[in-house]
Amino acid sequence: MIRNTQKTDWLKIKSIYIDGINTNNATFEKPENLQDYAYWISSKIEESCFVLDDENDILGWAALSPVSSRCVYSGVAEVSVYVSPFYSGQGNGSKLLSTLVEYAENNNIWTMQAGIFPENISSIKLHKKFGFRQVGVREKIGKLNGEWRDTILFERRSKLIL
Repeated sequence: MIRNTQKTDWLKIKSIYIDGINTNNATFEKPENLQDYAYWISSKIEESCFVLDDENDILGWAALSPVSSRCVYSGVAEVSVYVSPFYSGQGNGSKLLSTLVEYAENNNIWTMQAGIFPENISSIKLHKKFGFRQVGVREKIGKLNGEWRDTILFERRSKLIL
């Protein structure tokens, strides 16, 4: 079952996030920056934060974050999808991303974007499956463990919100 996140989900969300961080191919985030649920959710569109809950075991989470506080960008959001390594390759990322796409289409979000490390082939395939297209490469956009890294910028434009 996919449902909205709750504060009580935080430890499992954090654990799955740290598993992603430890791959060095999911995010520039650092574990020490994951203070608590309130801090984590404060950078998200709260109603767009979901977990995949299988009988009280959280298999993954997904969320949208605003890309800017400027009103002109109110319909543009960044995508995050994380699945526990114990449950990857089983369609769980698709379930979560499908939920985000549905949320966006029903909540006036006309552009979803994702910055993905080129090495993260499974994430690239997942996003392409849901209509994301590559719009560019952000060369040396940030340092991870002291090394400059590129990200590929993908976006999905709504066909419903014109």
